[in-house]
Amino acid sequence: MLLASQYAQAQFLDRLKGVVASFSDVDTAYIEPQHYNWSVMLQGSHYVDIFSLSGTGKGHQSVTLKPSPSFRLGPYFGWRWVFLGYTVDLKTFGLKNKDEQKKELGFSIYSSKIGVDIYHRKTGVDYRISSVSMGRGIDASGLIDTKFDGISVGVTGVNAYYIFNNRRFSYPAAFSQSTCQKVSCGSFMAGAGFSKNSLSIDNEKYQSLINEKVPQVKIDSTMLFNSVKYNNYSLSGGYGYNWVFAKDFLFCASGSLVLSYKYSSGEENQKKKDDPLFDFNNVNLGENFRIGLVYNNTRWYAGANAVINVNNYHNSDFSATNVFGNLNIYVGYNFGLRKEYKNKQK
Repeated sequence: MLLASQYAQAQFLDRLKGVVASFSDVDTAYIEPQHYNWSVMLQGSHYVDIFSLSGTGKGHQSVTLKPSPSFRLGPYFGWRWVFLGYTVDLKTFGLKNKDEQKKELGFSIYSSKIGVDIYHRKTGVDYRISSVSMGRGIDASGLIDTKFDGISVGVTGVNAYYIFNNRRFSYPAAFSQSTCQKVSCGSFMAGAGFSKNSLSIDNEKYQSLINEKVPQVKIDSTMLFNSVKYNNYSLSGGYGYNWVFAKDFLFCASGSLVLSYKYSSGEENQKKKDDPLFDFNNVNLGENFRIGLVYNNTRWYAGANAVINVNNYHNSDFSATNVFGNLNIYVGYNFGLRKEYKNKQK
């Protein structure tokens, strides 16, 4: 009986090892696998964050805000599929008031078949008004480029995606530098995600700013809320292409449409007991775009990439659009040669 149990456990472990190994199974005529177990990287990032809010009232009021330009820098450390990093905003680093710091935490797992991104982002208080409309015939130009620290946007979530042509197309080659694409190739991809989002605005500060710059104008009543919190459930589908234009060089571009269902709670729309579990009005479309340029000779790598997300939210009173992402430049070094490549060198 004991031998039978041990045999069953051994079979299970062998199957599990086979499943894990299949995540890195590639066609070596198209993709050069990772030669090393470990990687260190220094990355500098510019955070893209554009937030637009518009009401549905007769005044057709709207406002678009952007943070002051900033640059974040930080180290990353990787083991095969796993990459963990932390960056700090150089402009606000060392400030005593932690609420004034913008932070981003990221944890990623990449393989040839699947990828998982876990993230946490929180804005600071350095938004500036880039465009605004207070209604027809009202000159609100005095509000342009005015600092407004009464808004906060936060998101914590996880995204996972599956690469269909995973043996020949390497998404990690472009965005995690864990493999090298040898021949140009493309693939369809699909994903799913979940995030917890928050949005808060200080209406008194906003009205005070308007009073100072555009006297006798009141905020549209449809835009009067203090906070919104919502869960975001999403499905995505898209296509990516890796172009190998020279030895060890790669350019990648991909785009996905994101279908999201947002279940919200907040002062502006408290749910009633008789509300349906599913409301088609809570369905929103978003987009995800990625481009990357990489040099990778398996030992050293360097490059730049951009990851841009478009997140839409709307209800009967107002709509909000948040365009966010990163523009990154990086340089890294792989070390700890894997056993199978040590044997090849002998």
